[in-house]
Amino acid sequence: MQNVYTVAQVNSYIKNMFTQDYMLQSIMVKGEVSNCKYHSSGHIYFTLKDAKGTIACVMFAPNRKGLRFQMTEGQQVVVSGSVDVYERDGKYQLYAREIQLDGAGALYERYEQLKQELEERGMFAAQYKQPIPKYIRTLGVVTAATGAAVRDIINIAGRRNPYVQIILYPAIVQGEAAAPSIVNGIHAMERLGVDVIIVGRGGGSIEDLWAFNEEVVAQAIFDCTIPIISAVGHETDTTIADFVADLRAPTPSAAAELAVCDIEQLQEKLSEYAYTLQHMCRRVIGRYRQAVEQYSVRMRYLSPMNMARTKRLQLLSLEEHLQNAMEERLRDKRHRLALYVEQMKGLSPLDKLNQGYAYVSDSTGATLTSVGQVSVGDRMTVYVKDGSLSAQVIDKQDGDLRV
Repeated sequence: MQNVYTVAQVNSYIKNMFTQDYMLQSIMVKGEVSNCKYHSSGHIYFTLKDAKGTIACVMFAPNRKGLRFQMTEGQQVVVSGSVDVYERDGKYQLYAREIQLDGAGALYERYEQLKQELEERGMFAAQYKQPIPKYIRTLGVVTAATGAAVRDIINIAGRRNPYVQIILYPAIVQGEAAAPSIVNGIHAMERLGVDVIIVGRGGGSIEDLWAFNEEVVAQAIFDCTIPIISAVGHETDTTIADFVADLRAPTPSAAAELAVCDIEQLQEKLSEYAYTLQHMCRRVIGRYRQAVEQYSVRMRYLSPMNMARTKRLQLLSLEEHLQNAMEERLRDKRHRLALYVEQMKGLSPLDKLNQGYAYVSDSTGATLTSVGQVSVGDRMTVYVKDGSLSAQVIDKQDGDLRV
């Protein structure tokens, strides 16, 4: 009877065969990552596949120290490790000791390392970004002399503002000579003193765009005293140059729109400003004109001539009032005088003379009212209504003639 083996014996035998195979103990396998799971224990479980097969893989936690990127679905990787059997399940799997990105993945790893290094050096910091001038006269373009990028930039810039001068530096944008060529282009534009520089090219793979991920290009952009707009690839492409540049444009066409103002919109805006300014000037002038008119009225009222005229009118009024008062006072006085005259008439010697009486004075002019004031032989003057008479006392008689 043939020997009968247990399942454990068979699995142990197969494991021993794998262990004795030198190639399986140190093997490198390339494939696409699938079903990647990070376990709470720190282990990583994933599947490596290609067009014709799959293999289960595991990286234990102690080996993760050398893994410099986050594994995700679809990555192309090269796994170094050993192939062995897990006796309990009877399945073989690849035990990963080291995992590296393959091809574009390796470039992506270099990209991430340089990006982290430059960010730590502060080359991406916002405080170092230069503002893009709103209105420019000269635009420097560092890109390939042929291709869609330079045509798009020239067409967009010329349509937006035909007065902007475009200076092209025909740089190499792909291959080993690309990075030094781009750096020379930036330095040349800086020496010319253009207002803004656009550095870029059309889209492509990470290998095609790699020149814009080189440290020398990033350093040249960072050191440039002229604002730089990065326009590399399509909207989904992002390079180191995009992070270092003062402004990132998703496409070369967008870079031209950001660098060159639309002159038609500017003219419309200037027309609006002119209309607003004229309207505000008219309002201000109208307000000041009204104020001037008010001040003119006040000045006419407060002017020396007007004040003199007002005082003159006041004087005329006072003069008229004074004259009226004087006339009223004179009339009153005349009336009173007439009354006094009438009263005096009754006491006037002249009236008495007119009534046949005479007025007698001695030689000194003193009025004679008594017989005792004269003596016989004294001379005296007798006044009647139409003249005077000289007389001499020849006789006098005492007697009271009052009735």
